[in-house]
Amino acid sequence: MRIRLGYQLSITTLFVFVVLGVGLALVYLSFDRAKAISRSAAVTYIDRVAEHTADTVDQNFASVLQAVEVVRQFPSVQMGAISGDPQLYALMAALLREHKQLYNIYVGYDDGSFIELDALDRAGPAVRAQLGAPEQAAYRLVTIAKRLLEDGGNRHTTFLSADLWPVSDSWRPADYDPRTRPWYRDAFEAGAGNVTDPYVFKVAALTGYTVRVPFAAGRRGVIAGDILLSDTDAFLRTQKLGKSGVVFLFDDQGRVIAHPRMTEFIHQNAAGDLELPRLEQVETVDIRGPLRASQEQGSAPQVFEASDGRTYVAAFRPIDSAGSAKLRIAVMAPLDEFFSEIEAQRWQLVILALALVVATLPVVWGLGSIMARSMRALAAETDRIRHFELDDPATSVRSPIREIDELAQSVATMRTVVRAFSRFIPRRLVQQLIESGAEIRLGGARRELTVMFTDIEGFTNITEHADPEKVMLYTSRYLAALSAVIMAHNGTVDKFVGDAIMAIWNAPADDPDHVTNACSAALACRRANEELNAAFEREGWPAYRTRFGLHTGDAVVGNIGSDDRMNYTVLGATVNMAARLEPLNKEHGTAILVSETVARRAAEGFDFRFVTEVNLKGFGNKVRVYELLAKER
Repeated sequence: MRIRLGYQLSITTLFVFVVLGVGLALVYLSFDRAKAISRSAAVTYIDRVAEHTADTVDQNFASVLQAVEVVRQFPSVQMGAISGDPQLYALMAALLREHKQLYNIYVGYDDGSFIELDALDRAGPAVRAQLGAPEQAAYRLVTIAKRLLEDGGNRHTTFLSADLWPVSDSWRPADYDPRTRPWYRDAFEAGAGNVTDPYVFKVAALTGYTVRVPFAAGRRGVIAGDILLSDTDAFLRTQKLGKSGVVFLFDDQGRVIAHPRMTEFIHQNAAGDLELPRLEQVETVDIRGPLRASQEQGSAPQVFEASDGRTYVAAFRPIDSAGSAKLRIAVMAPLDEFFSEIEAQRWQLVILALALVVATLPVVWGLGSIMARSMRALAAETDRIRHFELDDPATSVRSPIREIDELAQSVATMRTVVRAFSRFIPRRLVQQLIESGAEIRLGGARRELTVMFTDIEGFTNITEHADPEKVMLYTSRYLAALSAVIMAHNGTVDKFVGDAIMAIWNAPADDPDHVTNACSAALACRRANEELNAAFEREGWPAYRTRFGLHTGDAVVGNIGSDDRMNYTVLGATVNMAARLEPLNKEHGTAILVSETVARRAAEGFDFRFVTEVNLKGFGNKVRVYELLAKER
């Protein structure tokens, strides 16, 4: 016979046994056992502090790298159109506001062109005075344009307000060449990391790093941002580890990069330049042995005896996003500071725990009664829902326990939903994309996809004599509008090829309706294109008339490229087929052409018209081509 206990009695009994068991165990624990527990707790705490601190610092580097990547994708940055681009300046300022650890963002090109936007207040009032910044200025913008360099070059400095309004500007001969700077000079070398060696920035006179990303698309260059470690020093000071504990950042060369008392240790060398302190200049405890043991044991915390006779616990964590800079967080504290107070108060805590158990027994019994009453009512209500007994009035269950009250509300909502839809067969519309925690690797998988290519009719004739900046502006508006429609229909924009768009469905997220979603997206893109053209014509800009090509079939989708640069894309004959269909629109005066596979798979929801049967380049058999006309009502 199976024994079943009531909820109220189970809660009370469990509470008494657990608390009394723990209390009695504490009473009979020996001194060595208590010391071992305290020691284990101290090691765990140090390890968690190291992990939390490393994660925080790592996120700082990673977020800056992401910000740099955002700027790298900006079209005017890739084309080198850095002068007079308020959208670019607004983007850089927004990223500086979002990433407080960034002092500036800048781009250098292989012809010597350069743009830099500094957040003036990040480096303190001394830097503002050194730069001669007006009081109302929030940013400093420096540009050195290629077209000016050909005539000797000029450096244009503009101080901007917080709203990016010009406060003052000046011109002078260009005295700065990004190509000579360490952050640019070796960026394209094999094995060069995204994070440079630490150094004291010339303008800010503060310790930090440069995070950089080289690019070759468009005009070749390097985009970078300077991370000032003053905020990191302040963050390390907030990590409390007793009287003598310390958290600091160092590299594999033994240089201390960030420390709660960093300003005390930075010193000048014989040449008068500021230098970073060495480990032996900062800490009296030699950590080389524990560091080596930690590396051999997979970052495990280390307990060791120091030369001062005290036992220390230390933990080390690498900063992965720092890459070749090889940064590590060290967390170290004397072990006795953790358990001395615990040992002194051990018996008082045990007596207090026993007294607390006795005092709270009536409260626990009463709480168990309240919870049991609510749980019994919920069990009865869910049983009625399970048997579809939904015609009777719902039982209102309320509880002062938040979780039980939320559960009661959920059960009531479930009852309403089941009653409303009990006569219908539910249909699952969307399956969410589940992100894997595994490392991204090169390679792909074969799966069925729907691929769409778009192109603007006569784009070269429209834009060859137009203002390049207006071409970029209007084309960006066009690409943004169509991309939004594609993504709203579960599509993924694979790439932009000039004015053309390549989009895919059923990857990376599974989409069982990828054929119909792609057809709907093509029609919606056409409508969005028509609305956008109307706006263009009102603004005096030529209309962009878009042609589409769609095909469904198997393709290889995944990551291609190299270990340091990958691209998620699609390869195979399916892609080629979609690309071949798009230009056929010009021959037949159509807008959206699809393959026979698409027309057949989407025939129930859309109107198609047979256009022709052609031999496409690269395909042996003739292909039947259809025009997508509209969605059936």
